[in-house]
Amino acid sequence: MVPVLLTNAFHLYRYSVALFRYLFLITLIVNRGVSTVLNSSFTYYKGILEQALGIPFTSDNSIQVLKNGNNIFPAMLKAINRAEQRVEFVTFVYWTGNIAQEFAKTLAKKAEEGVEVFVILDSFGASKMSVDLIKMMQEKGVQIEFFRPLKNWKFWKIDNRTHRKILICDGEIAFTGGVGIASEWEGDARNKDEWRDTHFLIKGAAVFGLQAAFMENWIEAGRPLKFDHTNKKKADPEQHVAVQVIRTSASVRWSDIVMLYQVLIKMAQKSIRITTAYFNPNSVIIELLKEASSRGVDIQIMVPGRITDQEIAKIAGERSFDILLDAGIELFYYQKTMLHAKIITIDGILSCIGSANFNHRSMLKDDEINVVILDEQVTEELDNHFMEDLTVCDKVEEGRWKKRNLMRRASEKITHLFNQQI
Repeated sequence: MVPVLLTNAFHLYRYSVALFRYLFLITLIVNRGVSTVLNSSFTYYKGILEQALGIPFTSDNSIQVLKNGNNIFPAMLKAINRAEQRVEFVTFVYWTGNIAQEFAKTLAKKAEEGVEVFVILDSFGASKMSVDLIKMMQEKGVQIEFFRPLKNWKFWKIDNRTHRKILICDGEIAFTGGVGIASEWEGDARNKDEWRDTHFLIKGAAVFGLQAAFMENWIEAGRPLKFDHTNKKKADPEQHVAVQVIRTSASVRWSDIVMLYQVLIKMAQKSIRITTAYFNPNSVIIELLKEASSRGVDIQIMVPGRITDQEIAKIAGERSFDILLDAGIELFYYQKTMLHAKIITIDGILSCIGSANFNHRSMLKDDEINVVILDEQVTEELDNHFMEDLTVCDKVEEGRWKKRNLMRRASEKITHLFNQQI
């Protein structure tokens, strides 16, 4: 018992030190940036993020926003079908449904044609996947690895999963975002059986950042690196979007996702819009949101409402609602179907997208991939989607919220006991 307590105390100390360092650095960088650079300039956001995260932006990229499965899956399947040399794919969720069948058959077809096809499936997230589909792909030549198999992985890491969703074709085109391969994502979010999500098609140098994330998981599975192809097409003059790729790995400390989210909140000057499937911020981020609201930043947060696949995660996030509402932050329940998108927009200029949710698991437990986009057109499109989604939301009214029943309040407190798992 004593060793366990000492271990927990040690980890708590490390987390506290890391959070303090993050917050101090963010404050120093942002304050310096505000005093030396015009606030309306891309340079302000770009400089702060590069200094805080140590990862440069690439500028020769294009981004296409794909809303819901009826736009996402055709684009992904088209890219796979057009691949000539190599397909790399990693996902957390691979369940069942028509798209699960079609996706597997398309990957198998390309492997049979002689294209190298590499697939990483998280052994927990893909546990519902048909064994027959796996065998069929392998028989056609698809190379499949399971990330940290549950039956034989080191017990102290079994809780750390790869939550990344990445598809790369010929090293030239990539997809990432929130979508999993399952029937839940098919359709156009018209009813409770069709989830609401957003994915992104990326071309340009940023593809290499996504490829590095795939390689990281591939190496852990014991597979060798293969540097046998590059972007072969000439740069497209239409590709001018600045993109920063943040890949984070599960560890015993807060990941760079924490640093990223804190920087975004700290440097926001006009607006913050957060769409997330699982909302469970830590105390430092809650304080940063309060501080941003107090300096006049308009903050809106959208989370799943009555339709959710993880009720306990929803309850855990609601523990922070009193504080956020008191600070003047607007909270909304999306009511049409399960909301699974992971999007943050800042000041109408910057967007942050990817696999990470606004919760403890993404900040601490899992491998994630996020992409920061500096582009007014992309951000405007995502803000427009946010406004469209608001039409099927219920706003959390402060007066009514404070009158919620004792059972609900008790449930919120109980989730604190296993906060880091949510």
